[in-house]
Amino acid sequence: MMKPKIMVVEDEAVVALNLRHALSRLGYEVPCIAASYDQALQGARATRPDLVLMDINISGHKDGIDTAAAIDIPVIYLTAYAEQSTLDRAKATKPHGYLLKPFSERELHATLQMALERCRIEEELRESRESLAAAYVEIQTAKDQLEAHATELRHQKERLLVTLNAIADGVVTTDDRGLINFINPAAAEMTGWDPAEACGQPSTSVMDLRDAETGNRFSSPIETALLTGKSVGMPANCALVDRSGDTRLVEDSVALIRDRDRKVIGAVMVFHDVSVARQLAEEMTYQATHDPLTGLFQPAGVRAAADQSHHRRHGDPQSNVLAYLDLDQFKIINDICGHAAGDETLRQVTKLLRAPLRASDCLARLGGDEFGVLLEGCQLDEATRVVEAMKKLINDFHFVWGDRVFPIGVSIGLVSFGGKDDRLPLELNEILRLADSACYTAKEGGRNGIHTYVPDDKLLTKIHDEMDWYGRIHRALRENRFVLYAQPIMAFGHQTEPFEHHLEILLRMRDAQGKIVPPGAFLPAAERYGLMRDIDRWVIRKAFEAIASSGTQERSLFAINLSGGSLNDEGVLRFIDQQLDIWKIRPQAICFEITETSAISNMLTARAFITMLRARGCRFALDDFGSGMASFAYLKHFKVDFLKIDGSFVKDMMDNPVDAAMVQAINGIGQVMGIQTIAEYVENDDITQLLMAGGIDYGQGYALGRPVPLETLLTRPTVAALAPA
Repeated sequence: MMKPKIMVVEDEAVVALNLRHALSRLGYEVPCIAASYDQALQGARATRPDLVLMDINISGHKDGIDTAAAIDIPVIYLTAYAEQSTLDRAKATKPHGYLLKPFSERELHATLQMALERCRIEEELRESRESLAAAYVEIQTAKDQLEAHATELRHQKERLLVTLNAIADGVVTTDDRGLINFINPAAAEMTGWDPAEACGQPSTSVMDLRDAETGNRFSSPIETALLTGKSVGMPANCALVDRSGDTRLVEDSVALIRDRDRKVIGAVMVFHDVSVARQLAEEMTYQATHDPLTGLFQPAGVRAAADQSHHRRHGDPQSNVLAYLDLDQFKIINDICGHAAGDETLRQVTKLLRAPLRASDCLARLGGDEFGVLLEGCQLDEATRVVEAMKKLINDFHFVWGDRVFPIGVSIGLVSFGGKDDRLPLELNEILRLADSACYTAKEGGRNGIHTYVPDDKLLTKIHDEMDWYGRIHRALRENRFVLYAQPIMAFGHQTEPFEHHLEILLRMRDAQGKIVPPGAFLPAAERYGLMRDIDRWVIRKAFEAIASSGTQERSLFAINLSGGSLNDEGVLRFIDQQLDIWKIRPQAICFEITETSAISNMLTARAFITMLRARGCRFALDDFGSGMASFAYLKHFKVDFLKIDGSFVKDMMDNPVDAAMVQAINGIGQVMGIQTIAEYVENDDITQLLMAGGIDYGQGYALGRPVPLETLLTRPTVAALAPA
C-alpha cells in the first residue's frame, strides 16, 4: 500500500524539519519541502502530493493562502494566530483543516487522516457524478437507436437506476420546461417529497433553495441553466428547505441534458448535504481562535476582537486598556502535583478572572499561565480598579489538590491606547509587547503587583537594555569572549583542609573593547531570554578543559554553577556526561552548585538531575540557602553535599542577632543531615572568627580570597597560600 504523500510549505527550517520527521514517523511520505510561493508551485507540479501542510504566514510577496489558491491541491493550514480577515481569506480557499501551532503528533495525525478521508470521499463523489451525467446523456441520446439496442438500453437504464438509488447524493432531473421527471431516494429524503408526487412538479416547488443567513429565496439553478444554456453551480451559503420546514446546507451543480444533436432536452441537479462539513469547519475555526482548556480566546482571537473594536470605534477616539496577567507560583503546582493539577488551577482561575469583567471585555489565554484582558472604551483609572479586583480575587483564592493547599499571586501589566492623546500605534502586537514588558516589570518589582506603562518608562527602559544584552551575549558566545575566574573556598580551623584546590569557578565577559564585564551586568538578561543553557555548556566545556590540563584532579574540588534552565534540560545532562568522558574528568572532583530557588522551581527535574549525576560520582551544593520562605521544608527533597548559606545572613551577623541565629540554624540542620556548610560573603576577620566559633565548615569571601582568573589559581601550589595574611 502506497504511503500518502504530504508536501510541507513552511519557511522556518526547524519547524519544516520537525514536520518531516513527525510525518515520517506517522507513516507518510514527504516528497517535497517548500519555503515560498514559487517553490511550492514547482514542488506541487513535480511531485503531485495528496495533501499540502501550508503555513499561512510564509514569507515573500505571496502568503500561504495565495499559494493554496494557486496549486489546486487540498491544503491543511498551519498557523500560530491569524486576523479575522486572514481567516476569512483562508476559508474562501476551502481548506481541508487547520492546525494551530504548537500541535502534537496526535493532532497532526488525526487532522491528516480526516483530510485524506475527505479527499477520498470527494474523489469518489466526483467520479460518481461524472459517470452519472455521462450515463444519463448516453441513455437520452440512445433513444434514436432504441429498436436496435433495446436490450442493451434496458440494461443500461437498470444499472443507472440502481446507481442513482444507491448513491448518497441527491439527484433530480427535469425536462426542458423544468418539470421534474426523476428524483432518487436521497433527494426524496432531503426534500421530503415522495418521488411519485414530485414527478411533474416544477423544480422550484420541490427544490426550495434559500440563503442560509437571510432566508431569502434563491432563483432556481435549474431554470437558470435551461434559460442560459449553460451549466451552473448552486449559490454560496445555500440551504434546502424540506416540506416540513427543516433546513440543511447543500452544495453542488446543475448540468444540461442534450440529445445527439446537442439540443437541450432537460437538466440534472446533483447535490449533497454539507451541514456536517460546515459544522466541522466552524469548529476548526473556533479551535484556531480559542484555548481548548479554558474556552478563552487565544492570541488570534484577541487580535480579531481588537480589530472589531477598532472598526466599531473608527472616528470615535475612546480609550482602551490591555491588561497582561502572569500567575505567580503556578509552576510550583505543576512541578509538585503534575499537569492535571495545573490544568485545574487554570480552569478555576479563569472563572475568577471573568467575574469583574463586562460582557464587552475580551478575556484570553496568551500562554501557559499568562492571560490578557482587552477592556474596550475604558479609562485607565477604571481599568486599574478592574484589575485590582481581579488581583484580589486571585490573592484570596487558594488552590486545593488532595491534602495540599497552594496560594497564588498574579503580576499585571497595563497599557492604555486609543484615546484622543494616544501616542501608541494601534498595532496589537506592539501593544501586547508593551503590556508583557509592563507585566515583567511588575514581577521584577516583587511579584503580585501592577505596573502601568507610560512613555519614557525608566523601568521598561531597563528591560529594553536587557534586550540589547541578548545580542551582545550571543556575539560573545560566538566570538569566545567569555573568561573563567575562580574564588577559593577555605576550610575553617576546626577541620583539616581536605583539598589541594577547592574553588568556585566564576564567569566574566570581555566586551568588544576587551574590558572585563561583571556577571551582574549580563546574567539577568541571559536568564530572561533563555541563554543560560548555552552559557552553562560553554562554562562546563572550558572548565573541564582547564581542569584536565592542570593535572590537579586527585585532591581538588571545583564548584560549577548551573542555571535553572539547565536543570530542566535532559540535553545538558547528556552534555555533562559526554564532557566528563571527553576530558577524562574525575566526577568526584566536580561539585555543581544550584540555587535553592531554581531547585524548588524545578523540583521534579532537579531531583532527577542530581540523582543521576551523584550516581556517577559528582557532588552538589545548594546555593543561596535560606533565601526562600520554605528552605528547611524543601531541603529533605534533595541529596546534596554542601549548603552554601545565603550571604545576606552572613554579612550582617555581627550586628543582627536574627541573621546570626539563621546561620546557626542552617549549620545545625546541615550537621544533623550530614551536609557540610559553606558561608558566603565572609568579608572580614571578625566574621571569620564568629563562623569558626559556630562550627561552620567552610568560608568564601574577600577576607579569604578574591576572584582571580582560573589559570592563576591552578598554577599555585595550594589554596592555603591564597589566604590573606
